[in-house]
Amino acid sequence: MAAPRSGCVVRRALLTLKHASFRSRCSFAVSRVLYSTVYDPNEPTFDKILIANRGEIACRIIKTCKKMGIKTVAIHSDVDSSATAEGVTFIGPDTHAIQAMGDKIESKLIAKKAQVSTIPGYDGVVKDAVEAVKIANEIGYPVMIKASAGGGGKGMRIAWNDDETREGFRFSSQEASSSFGDDRLLIEKFIDNPRHIEIQILGDKHGNALWLNERECSIQRRNQKVVEEAPSTFLDPETRRAMGEQAVTLAKAVSYSSAGTVEFLVDSKKNFYFLEMNTRLQVEHPVTECITGLDLVQEMIRVAKGYPLGHKQADIPINGWAIECRVYAEDPYKSFGLPSIGRLSQYKEPLHVPNVRIDSGIEEGSDISIYYDPMISKLVTYGATRTEALDRMQEALDNYVIRGVTHNIPLLREVIIHPRFVKGDITTNFLPEVYPDGFKGRILSDGEHEELLATAGSIYVASLVKAQRFLEKSTRIPAAKQDQKSWELSVQLDDGVHSVTVSRSGSSYSVEVDGKTLNVTSEWNLASPLLPVTIDDTHRIVQCLSRDATGNMKIQYLGTVYKVRVLTKLAAELNKYMLERVPEDTSKFLTSPMPGSVITIDVAPGSEVTEGQEVCVIEAMKMQNSLAAAKSGKVLKVHCKPGDTVGEGDILIEFE
Repeated sequence: MAAPRSGCVVRRALLTLKHASFRSRCSFAVSRVLYSTVYDPNEPTFDKILIANRGEIACRIIKTCKKMGIKTVAIHSDVDSSATAEGVTFIGPDTHAIQAMGDKIESKLIAKKAQVSTIPGYDGVVKDAVEAVKIANEIGYPVMIKASAGGGGKGMRIAWNDDETREGFRFSSQEASSSFGDDRLLIEKFIDNPRHIEIQILGDKHGNALWLNERECSIQRRNQKVVEEAPSTFLDPETRRAMGEQAVTLAKAVSYSSAGTVEFLVDSKKNFYFLEMNTRLQVEHPVTECITGLDLVQEMIRVAKGYPLGHKQADIPINGWAIECRVYAEDPYKSFGLPSIGRLSQYKEPLHVPNVRIDSGIEEGSDISIYYDPMISKLVTYGATRTEALDRMQEALDNYVIRGVTHNIPLLREVIIHPRFVKGDITTNFLPEVYPDGFKGRILSDGEHEELLATAGSIYVASLVKAQRFLEKSTRIPAAKQDQKSWELSVQLDDGVHSVTVSRSGSSYSVEVDGKTLNVTSEWNLASPLLPVTIDDTHRIVQCLSRDATGNMKIQYLGTVYKVRVLTKLAAELNKYMLERVPEDTSKFLTSPMPGSVITIDVAPGSEVTEGQEVCVIEAMKMQNSLAAAKSGKVLKVHCKPGDTVGEGDILIEFE
């Protein structure tokens, strides 16, 4: 809950992030309460709380308020931000702490004074690109250029040389201005291959403060977190205590009261360096609630009412393990996740999986737009051990139904089962190191390949059988070949064509795939978005996203969507004589890789460009993306102008 920099104007109480409409809906596991429900109903509290947050975090706050018997009011317009100017109680830290810790330059100076370990760098405001280059050379490459008022990975760039420093200064200052209304930048030494580990703290108005253990947040793309967990596999008790004590020292240095997060970078030798402090409820707070049993929103409300903390440091446990995956409406095959917009035509959360918690602010029919963060939900699983939590996460991701937008579940599922992640061998460079050529989806083993082919063939036959039964029932005339028990099929997958023979016995199919026989069993309810399938002794949840009369299917299997085409042997033979569609030549066009707004156009008709030259900048979700010419040539036509809103695939620039 990032708070405003100036005075807070809300009657009785305010929780604030940013103003926007949202659907007031809370999605939490009914199978297990994953955070404390302990509350003393005789303890006086607030009558009503105005919630100025949007989306999932607003719903999360409402959940606790209902538990505490507090009425809530949700606002959705900027007009309301100045409508209540008296009788103020702000739920969150005071203005001094927000301003001190919200400014990266000032917070670093305070941390140094409090003897908190900090990253070497320049502590002043960088005036321009020339000074940025000078400072970067004094610090020594690589350096991190970051917005002083930033957060969420916005306004941050890594530079390895002078040219990247100039470019990083330009983009970071523009993003900072767009996102925070403050274009001030600082430069620090970039700690190569670190872990991003943060400490949750809680303070009251009586000078008490606690650290609530750590969260491992190293799986990131574009400096934005994707997967988080608590605790970290990397920290030993001594390092955990040292980090926690420094976090509390910093909190006390600014008289911090409420929940907050002190973020650190930790190198391979467990040296840790203060990164920033977030004076709000973090996106990843649920994993801390799971392992400590505390309700952080409840604690924030109690602190705001003036109560002292009800816990001592020795009372804070690490009980079990929790994993959080941020489910985004984005395409993971493009730079590990470029935004996707659209309407959720179908949406079902996997709440039937044991020990699952989902914080979301959307529902089926909700629109994902270009104006806000594309996060759909926070999917959290809990277990007595890390292995148990990871197994449940895998099951939950397979059972999550999201249709209408592209989502990042394929990437999330691959991350949590990757041997390096399972072993705990992770840094903030995990994604580019594991996928140096970008994420391509799951690479199937031979056995998984055979499973998918058998499943596709079985779905095809099941649909034929259903259609045949429907025809018989509707016409009362026996359909031809009603006693057919075997089908010879041709299944195309990844440009390979495979012979598949399916033999049916009730709901069980014996499927021969390239000479190997597999037994496939299911209820074959093809109207359901989730299709439980047993292949030999292996249980899978697959999703048939689409299928048409020409045998084309999209099947989500082990998290990744595969395009499959199933034809009878006869249809496959006849298909050889069909004319092939000639692919459209797109080499002369630069198209937008994502929906967004045009910030700059750097060329005009007639301009000569060279390969790799920046020709325009597109902003999506407050992140600016430089688009370059794929080859040298001359600009024929520019199809957009600064300020235009463009969609994914729209033509921006045409070349001769």
